[in-house]
Amino acid sequence: MADLLRSPLFDRHVALGAKLADFGGWEMPIEYTASGGGVLKEHAAVREAVGVFDVSHLGKATVAGPGARAFVNSCLTNDLSRIAPGQAQYTLCCDETGGVVDDLIAYLVSDDEVFLVPNASNTAEVVRRLAAAAPDGITVTGQHDAYGVLAVQGPRAAEVLGRLGLPTDQDYMEYRDAALDGRPVRVCRTGYTGEYGYELLPRWADTGYVWDALVEITRELGGMPAGLGARDTLRTEAGYPLHGQDLSLTITPNQARSGWAVGWKKDAFWGRDALLTEREAGAARLLWGLESLDRGIPRPHMSVLGAGGTPIGEVTSGTFSPTLRKGIGLALLDRGAAAEGDEVTIDVRGRSSVVRVVKPPFVPIHTR
Repeated sequence: MADLLRSPLFDRHVALGAKLADFGGWEMPIEYTASGGGVLKEHAAVREAVGVFDVSHLGKATVAGPGARAFVNSCLTNDLSRIAPGQAQYTLCCDETGGVVDDLIAYLVSDDEVFLVPNASNTAEVVRRLAAAAPDGITVTGQHDAYGVLAVQGPRAAEVLGRLGLPTDQDYMEYRDAALDGRPVRVCRTGYTGEYGYELLPRWADTGYVWDALVEITRELGGMPAGLGARDTLRTEAGYPLHGQDLSLTITPNQARSGWAVGWKKDAFWGRDALLTEREAGAARLLWGLESLDRGIPRPHMSVLGAGGTPIGEVTSGTFSPTLRKGIGLALLDRGAAAEGDEVTIDVRGRSSVVRVVKPPFVPIHTR
């Protein structure tokens, strides 16, 4: 893994006995088995108490200059005019065909500044596209290693931040700029687990200090550090899409049921014409949830079969749900080929496994 990028917490992850893997070109922790964690325990800690994640591999970029908000709004799908400075918004960067280049969070700082948090492997492309389209006076600056990103998630997340004197009274998708012992940190009420939580953006050099403080309080409150393995099982239970699997250049927002993140009334955004045409005609396939009725576990790229063994789609994400104790997944199914409650099958290495078609989320959402 010598060529992989590393978070500012790499040495801490090694000291915690983390199992490390490549995430978007970054060497990141999957789980902390050597220090008493592991995916199942870390997942349970987030659902029942609190977990703290290092997601510093996520990208960061700033779009600044006169009219930066309006410029970003003309490019990305969601409607930035609907939020105020100090708020954040989930949005999509599409290409001209309506395919999804990336899904990301936009922090509105002011009319003249928008801070973006894309996915790690897509950051350079998002920055490139925005920079190529930016008018004179607007700059697009990649800041991947300027800030760390830490997620504190779970029913006791507010207690962790409160004990450290950090702000906890934000509404969902609202942020505050604060400080921990004089170290600046942006604190946003958001997350990717389906639980109440926060994402913190300290300066890169301060990330270790903030992590240590969070981990100490998290452990005192019955939680633990959590890796990206638990992050994936948590987000799948919540029905949240992962770019590259449930959203991609070949999977549009309409197909992925992410049309709620599209400002359909806006005059312009990348992919608008293609997405409006697809929306009017009806997407040829739609993202559904799958819930196992036997011991099978859905995995990406498994075929989904309807009556008579006819292929009707493909699993995009799948895992064993630690909360439900059974297999769950997301799948793109041909429009009209299945309805909620239908039983279909998946091909698990040549063996048929029965699953029920459901609408995610698979577990109750507690983000608000």
